[in-house]
Amino acid sequence: MDHFDSNGFRSNVGIILTSQEGSLLLGGRKGQSGWQFPQGGIQVDETPEEAMFRELNEEIGLDVEDVEVLGQTRDWLHYRLPERLIRKDREPVCIGQKQIWFMLRLTASENNLRMDTTDTPEFDRWRWVDYWYPVKEVIHFKRQVYVSALSELAPLLFTENIPPRPNWWPEKWSASPEHPADRTIET
Repeated sequence: MDHFDSNGFRSNVGIILTSQEGSLLLGGRKGQSGWQFPQGGIQVDETPEEAMFRELNEEIGLDVEDVEVLGQTRDWLHYRLPERLIRKDREPVCIGQKQIWFMLRLTASENNLRMDTTDTPEFDRWRWVDYWYPVKEVIHFKRQVYVSALSELAPLLFTENIPPRPNWWPEKWSASPEHPADRTIET
C-alpha cells in the first residue's frame, strides 16, 4: 500500500538515469504517446531509497549493481493533479504527488534495460535524450517538478559547464518556485 500524507499527496520517488556520456533515459508510456522518467509510489514500509531500487527494477529492469547513485533531492518536490484527474471516489483522495528524486548513472550495459519485468509494464520503449529535453516532453502538470529536480541535481552530473537551457525554454519556467505544489507552469 502506498503512503499518503495528511494533505492528500502520495509519496513517490523519481529516477533520473544518466548514461556515461550524460544523456538521460526517458521511458515511453505503454500504449501512449507520452514520455517521462521512471517513477513510482513509496509503500508504507519502504524508505525512499528502497522504493527507488524497487521501481528501478519494476519499470526498467535494472538492479542495484547496474547503477551508481549520484545523489538525491534535499526535500520533497510536489505537483498537483489537474482537477479532472483527481479520483474522489477512492480513499484516500490523491490530489498529487510529493517526490524525492534520485540521479543514477548506468554502469551496466544498455542491454540490461528491460521494460517487461512486470505483468503491467509502465513503458514499452525508451531513448537517451539531452539534459533539459525531458522538461519539454513530460505532461504539463509534472513540468515544474522536472525543472526543479534537474536544476537541483545538475551539479552531480556536471562538475562544471552545466548545459545551458535550450532556446525553446520559455522564461516563465522558473527553477525555484516558492512551493511547486502551489504553482503550475503554463504550456
